[in-house]
Amino acid sequence: MQQKIRMGMIGGGKQAFIGAVHRMAANLDGLIELCCGALSSNPETAKESGKDLFLPANRSYRSYKEMFVAENQLPENERMHFVSIVTPNHLHFEPAMMALEHGFNVVIDKPITFSLAEAKALQQKVEETGLLLCLTHTYAGYPMVKQAKQMVKEGAFGKIRKVCVEYPQGWLSQPAQGDNKQAAWRTDPSKSGISGCMGDIGTHAAQLAEYISGLEISKICADLNIVVAGRALDDDGNILLKFNNGANGILMASQIAAGEENALKIYVYGEKGGLEWHQMEPNTLIVKWLDQPTQIYRTGNGYLTNIAKHNTRTPAGHPEGYLEAFANIYKNFALTLMAKQNGVQPSPEMLDFPDAKDGVRGMAFIENVVASSKSDLKWFDFKI
Repeated sequence: MQQKIRMGMIGGGKQAFIGAVHRMAANLDGLIELCCGALSSNPETAKESGKDLFLPANRSYRSYKEMFVAENQLPENERMHFVSIVTPNHLHFEPAMMALEHGFNVVIDKPITFSLAEAKALQQKVEETGLLLCLTHTYAGYPMVKQAKQMVKEGAFGKIRKVCVEYPQGWLSQPAQGDNKQAAWRTDPSKSGISGCMGDIGTHAAQLAEYISGLEISKICADLNIVVAGRALDDDGNILLKFNNGANGILMASQIAAGEENALKIYVYGEKGGLEWHQMEPNTLIVKWLDQPTQIYRTGNGYLTNIAKHNTRTPAGHPEGYLEAFANIYKNFALTLMAKQNGVQPSPEMLDFPDAKDGVRGMAFIENVVASSKSDLKWFDFKI
């Protein structure tokens, strides 16, 4: 019998930002319902947050450890199918590993863990258990990003020669003021890890570059900077890239670009032409040709690829943005999980969500970039 996919959540309670985004995204297509949670590391806040979200009192848990034990004891037709982990970076690994050990699939915010070693351990556990792990690299969910990837894959631009990606924000241009929880943990090495800006948004840029181009970064030359005095982690950086097909590229990420909002942009150039996509104008893909006029591709139109259509909900001219892209990650994960439950092979469209491999590459990106920035070598091999 067809049934909704039941989700538990770790983190995302009162005063949290990203938890609400995850819940909206998971709910958008009607495939997933929130059934339980351990919504804060503070037991009282966890219970209060559960009440605010109308969770049953006996499934609003004081800790994720309590949740896994209790959920595992419920009948199969009641217990959660997967857990969504929406905590700061240092609180990703242990609950994710415990979830897999208790037989639960996992959705986890990026970066996947606090360190590369932890990411590799999670990937190994996923392979051992056969369970699903989905990583919420949101920007891979946009329809026109899917369109761009498919056009590159089909050889529309010939061999890819250059990839440039930039992700400037301005929200950390000044020292954090007052009780800014988002800034506090992202600039704290004990919670964020060895990198600030590159760990937070540089990983998004790197994943997008590899996702659209179909290539893997093989060498880097990184320059990380701490611009705002007193910070312990980078808030700005520039990286030269080389890819495994010989292409070169540039990645810039900054959280001190005063006046910028969330200006993620990517440019991919091949032998025959190239493409350009801006996150703040996400329904548009600009396609440029060597021997033809520039073309504008728009979400919702019949000329798009099947994978772009699969990730589109509204007719042309109706904006689809961040929440819809986020929801596409959840939708594809849920459809894959449903297919597995029914003994059906998931389609390529269903399987199109970031996974444990992407998480390992993201952590490798962080550790290699930091090592490269500290090194005197011009080129630093991308090691995993």
